[in-house]
Amino acid sequence: MNNGRTVFSQLMDFIPMYEFNLSVKKYKGNYKIQTFTAWNHFLCMAFAQLTGRESLRDLDVCLNAMKHRLYHMGFRCKIVRSTIAYNNEKRDWRIFANFAQILIQKASKLYANEKFGTELSETVYALDSSTIDLCLSVFPWAKFRKKKGAVKLHTLLNLRGNIPSFIRITDGKVHDVNILDELLVEPGSYYVMDRGYLDFTRLFRMHQSLSFFVIRSKRNFLFRRVYSSSVDKSTGLRCDQAIRLTGVQTSKKYPELLRRIKYYDSEKNKTLVFLTNNFSVDALIIAQLYKCRWQIELFFKWIKQHLKIKAFYGTSENAVKLQIWTAISIYVLVAIVKKELSLEMNLYTILQILSVASFEKVPLLELLTKEQRKTESDDSCKQLMLFEL
Repeated sequence: MNNGRTVFSQLMDFIPMYEFNLSVKKYKGNYKIQTFTAWNHFLCMAFAQLTGRESLRDLDVCLNAMKHRLYHMGFRCKIVRSTIAYNNEKRDWRIFANFAQILIQKASKLYANEKFGTELSETVYALDSSTIDLCLSVFPWAKFRKKKGAVKLHTLLNLRGNIPSFIRITDGKVHDVNILDELLVEPGSYYVMDRGYLDFTRLFRMHQSLSFFVIRSKRNFLFRRVYSSSVDKSTGLRCDQAIRLTGVQTSKKYPELLRRIKYYDSEKNKTLVFLTNNFSVDALIIAQLYKCRWQIELFFKWIKQHLKIKAFYGTSENAVKLQIWTAISIYVLVAIVKKELSLEMNLYTILQILSVASFEKVPLLELLTKEQRKTESDDSCKQLMLFEL
């Protein structure tokens, strides 16, 4: 990285080009294409996400205002709004989805030893979905309600580093529990879910796959207590029971013992009941695991606030999925940069710096570490002033 290259170009150095080209070749992304290749397309969409462009017109104006630097940013063709719009409609979104999975695998290795709030050494995942509202008259394929459209972003988040390991984009009518049929569960891993995923047939299938689940319980199922274990009520625990389902159907769907844990959250003045198939770890750790599930809510909030997945550059299903997968790629790419450059600042700060410095010709590491030192210096000055008063 040297002073003659833009920050955006240096950031793209973290992209594994060989794997990207394999994804393009797999789905024939450059078939009969001479100028606006899949790589140029990805650069345009990545720049739009990094800098928060509101529309294709906005993207076109911004890039062409700096024509003299586009070559040094990696672009090898003219940037025309109609060309980007056409390729958003026609170029297979699976190219970007497949490449995002490659970045996810790379990031998962980097964050494999990251701590997330419990003492467990096993991999822990949080599963949830987030709904993105759409106008049904503009996006008629995204069926949700009678007069409302939406897509759902089903996500399995690895809590070590908050890296999404599985993502499925569906229309709003697909129920969350159906996604359990598509998961390839890992033996020995934990899957933390809200009560919307409570389906005993699917949970028993996870149990048979030698994985563990922690899920919030519903009230309307029948069971009997087999035995109870003692708990320290000062920690918030209220009971730790082994139960057996007694419903006519549920007893057949899950014929083995389940563990039922009741926990009182004093901060929210709320009692929560969890079900799990793990009988070996402490009951308090099970409650802590469910508390860590909140990280997936923060993930959805982060990408909706800081990346462009609520206003779309195209109206077709292909264009929407392509844009969402590009946003996921940028999120994971920033996480990779953070780890490989050993940065202490959060992802939001890194993204904000990159958004305003994309055209600058300054070494990326120098730009980010200088801002980090400046932030630390400002904080220390504030602390000194506090004690002087």
